Amino acid sequence: MDIFCPVKIFADWIVYAVFGLAPKTIFGEAINFFIYDTIKIFILLSVIIFTVSIIRSFLPPEKIRNILSRKNKFFGHFFAGTFGIITPFCSCSAVPLFLGFIEAGVPLGITFSFLVASPMINEVALVMLLGMFGLKVALIYIISGFIIAILSGIVIGKLKVEDLVESFVFNNKIINSENGVKMEWKDRISYAKKYTANIIKKVWLYILIGIGLGAWIHGYVPADFLAQYASADKWYAVPLATLVGIPLYSNAAGVIPLVSALTEKGVALGTTLAFMMAVTGLSLPEFLILKRVMKTKLIVIFASIVGVGIIFTGYLFNLILK
Repeated sequence: MDIFCPVKIFADWIVYAVFGLAPKTIFGEAINFFIYDTIKIFILLSVIIFTVSIIRSFLPPEKIRNILSRKNKFFGHFFAGTFGIITPFCSCSAVPLFLGFIEAGVPLGITFSFLVASPMINEVALVMLLGMFGLKVALIYIISGFIIAILSGIVIGKLKVEDLVESFVFNNKIINSENGVKMEWKDRISYAKKYTANIIKKVWLYILIGIGLGAWIHGYVPADFLAQYASADKWYAVPLATLVGIPLYSNAAGVIPLVSALTEKGVALGTTLAFMMAVTGLSLPEFLILKRVMKTKLIVIFASIVGVGIIFTGYLFNLILK
């Protein structure tokens, strides 16, 4: 059972009973999407930030930094990417953990490996792909996503772009280091509440704008659009599918049915998977949240590196799965 089923019921009631909008219309679905996802994202963010804050109060930042910042930097990227795979977060929900890594002193490139892997590689999507397309496609999906996450983190780490992260993030790092681990439960809870409220206060407007744009686009880019303009014989199909996927917002499991529909309409599987990876790994709401914690230049660098990786993977899939 979906834990957000009550939220869905509430959104349906507000939109179709209170507002009186007609079900299964583009406008009604868009408003429903906005209300449902706004409530869901704020619940997820609050719970995740609070939980991570409590856990972090037990862990000295030095320990986290030492685990992910060993001499062999590849180990840090590998560990962060693996941790991203096993954490079932969408792109927006992964941001608090990304911030936690930075504030613990983990190198920026390694934190990006997590940020890419967490939304892009989803265990539910893996199972669904396995059931619909078989083991080969499922393995290519998880391996390619993992490689993109690691390489993206390594490249960003080499660029030395720490100056493009907002200063308040590093100020939090200093404060957290002073907290240490000798805290009573009431202090931990108080710290987690304040930290959660502080982060929500900084990003709430960006979340609303991002979800609003996603809701507006939701339903306006039907499967027929990609089927018409990104068919298997078009050389530009993969880049187009990637660009179309960025403004949309969904988790991997939510976009899988569209992947299946596109495949049935004749779109090459590599193209549809590139679309799915762009939707989950490069979502516009995620960019808007990240805009509060990093400068636009770093977001562009991040999106460009991941986007190139996704496009390359799409072409590779189409070549392998001919």
